[in-house]
Amino acid sequence: MKNSFILFSLFLILVSCINPVPRKPVARKTSSFMKESVSFNKSLNAAEEKDFLLLIKNDSVSNYITSPNGFWYKYNLKGNKVYYPKFGDKVLYTYEVYDINGNIIYDFNEIGEKSYVIDQQEIIEGLRNGLKLMNEGEVVTFLFPSHKVYGYLGDNNKININQPLIYKVQLNQINKKNESN
Repeated sequence: MKNSFILFSLFLILVSCINPVPRKPVARKTSSFMKESVSFNKSLNAAEEKDFLLLIKNDSVSNYITSPNGFWYKYNLKGNKVYYPKFGDKVLYTYEVYDINGNIIYDFNEIGEKSYVIDQQEIIEGLRNGLKLMNEGEVVTFLFPSHKVYGYLGDNNKININQPLIYKVQLNQINKKNESN
């Protein structure tokens, strides 16, 4: 028994003196995934742009403006005021959402009137940029590519993934930051 204890202790001493072998990092190659993702997004953007340009061409009555933020818009009702919302201004607005074929997804009654403090609250990127282009009382139709609205997630309800959308927005009121905001 004493011999087995000594042998066991000797074995533990020998084993504990062995240097541990470091684990090697797991090699993951993401460059091919990134290339595929970039390629997919480029083709998706090109297809959406082509669809919007065809829609603009077919609507020869309207004058669409290209936004530097990556979408198009037209004025349905132009206002006579010349004040654009700025950082901190609170705006009240209503909107409808259509698919690219003009089918209504959400209407004014379903959404109701919304309020937004410019650049201080989270809303979809397209609408955030679009509201800054409007004056009080104006009605504007925006053509938003999918990456400016709900992108690859959709809204988990009526808006699908990677779905370009048409927003018809009415800016009802602008409360300037220094005026009771």
